[in-house]
Amino acid sequence: MKKRILLMATLLAFVVIAAGCSTINDPVPITAESTGFWSKYIVYPLSWLITSTAELFGNSYGLGIVIVTLLIRLAILPLMIKQTQNSKAMQVLQPEMQKLREKYSSKDAQTQQKLQQEMMQLFQKHSVNPLAGCFPLLIQMPILIGFYQAIIRTEEIATHTFLWFDLGAPDPFYILPVIAGVTTFLQQKLMMAGSEGVNPQMQMMLYIMPVMILIFAINFPAALSLYWVVGNIFMIVQTYFIKPPVVASTAAKDGKVRGAKK
Repeated sequence: MKKRILLMATLLAFVVIAAGCSTINDPVPITAESTGFWSKYIVYPLSWLITSTAELFGNSYGLGIVIVTLLIRLAILPLMIKQTQNSKAMQVLQPEMQKLREKYSSKDAQTQQKLQQEMMQLFQKHSVNPLAGCFPLLIQMPILIGFYQAIIRTEEIATHTFLWFDLGAPDPFYILPVIAGVTTFLQQKLMMAGSEGVNPQMQMMLYIMPVMILIFAINFPAALSLYWVVGNIFMIVQTYFIKPPVVASTAAKDGKVRGAKK
């Protein structure tokens, strides 16, 4: 289940990037007159929120992006906590699930049906929903993709500067792209911590995704790089606190075991 969640998180990142790629070269400006459900009810409200926040802080659109990114991440934080709690519950059940797989190792239809029944009974006994970890990701997708497009399609953003860079042009010093790549790697590394037996494909994504983000950030407007950096840093802090590093917990457990042996 944890591998499935990691895979969905990676797919989400790809979808967000693809959504940006499809509009970044020829973005259709978003306005109050924009038509279509997606533009009118998802992208425009997010664009309006960025613009309104920027106006509150002296037309600083960079600060507007930072604040709205944090607000959105905070809004979906309960979903992420629920997802993590369910993931932990599934991890606790892994030994019992493995025993059932060994008990019903035959691949015939009748045995596999019996395995599924036993699995469902196990989940019901411990009040665990094996699909609950996937639902938060599905709910987040429209919000994150919509916010991504709001940045691309809000014309005012491209005409403003923030810190050392123009929001509508790539970072000339490549500082944001490098930070975006590094924080993407750290975020994924934390998410994978404690995932025993991560398959080679997921391990490969740990390195491919940061490189992709780095390349995109070098070529895309700095406003998007800023969004990636702020979102990644929030995710790193969030993951650290709601899912403490397994290395520490494992070390503590090993210490207890050694102490017990003594």
